[in-house]
Amino acid sequence: MYKVGTIIASLVIFVAVLSLPFFYNMGKVNKGPVINLNTPAIQQLAVKQCIESTEYMSANHMKLLKKWRDEAVREGKTEYINSEGKSFRISLQTCLNCHHDPTSNTSDQFCVSCHDYAAVKPNCWSCHLQPVHPS
Repeated sequence: MYKVGTIIASLVIFVAVLSLPFFYNMGKVNKGPVINLNTPAIQQLAVKQCIESTEYMSANHMKLLKKWRDEAVREGKTEYINSEGKSFRISLQTCLNCHHDPTSNTSDQFCVSCHDYAAVKPNCWSCHLQPVHPS
């Protein structure tokens, strides 16, 4: 082989340069978005409780929304019974009634800030009309 040493050295340098960002960021944590859970609508509630527990909603909100979509569209259900037996209307508006802060700089801080952080593009508004909240 011709210039084997040069080729191997070049590959080692290439791999080192390519992996440099991974080693540079190793052990560093990127803080997630800070969300104001005390919106004006939530402040007015006598009992501050979401559809399910905060821990469940943080981890499983997309699973719940997909379940709602399937039940509403495919099965015609319009009511969700939570783990405590309380009934909620299956609708995005059920969520946005509380999780919208008109005083925030971003109109849908709950959705946009977390989804931007996670680099996720929700497709809710491809079927639904995005609600307009009076400021």
